[in-house]
Amino acid sequence: MLHEVHLQKYFMGRLNHGDDLLGVLTQTCQDLKISLGHIQAIGAVQKAVLGYYHQEQKSYHTIDLDQHLEIVQLTGNISLKDAVPFVHAHLTLSDPSGRTYGGHLFPGTLIFACEVFIHAVQGPTFERTLDATTGLPLWRVP
Repeated sequence: MLHEVHLQKYFMGRLNHGDDLLGVLTQTCQDLKISLGHIQAIGAVQKAVLGYYHQEQKSYHTIDLDQHLEIVQLTGNISLKDAVPFVHAHLTLSDPSGRTYGGHLFPGTLIFACEVFIHAVQGPTFERTLDATTGLPLWRVP
């Protein structure tokens, strides 16, 4: 089921070299009190940790990429988990030969350079709660 939301504010800026990508996105949303929204980013990373959700095992498997990579696309959303802003993002990266890698963004992805755009929206509360069928913390909207 879809719910109507309304654009509240746009934020855009550059993230710092060496910061953890997921950590700084999450901290930024918490500092700005953004509890509902959308994130996009481009840039490059020094190394990355991506995840793949194994549906039968109901667990994430991580992929460590210890190399310099371009951010082709980062897209994600902001909602609440345990009553605090939570960033869920997926990341597509490319290496020097154009080979791409993608998956769920995990801590340990270090920024080389990153430009980010955040859309903060107003709407119903989207709270992540454990979904028994998938084993994932999915949105529950009252």
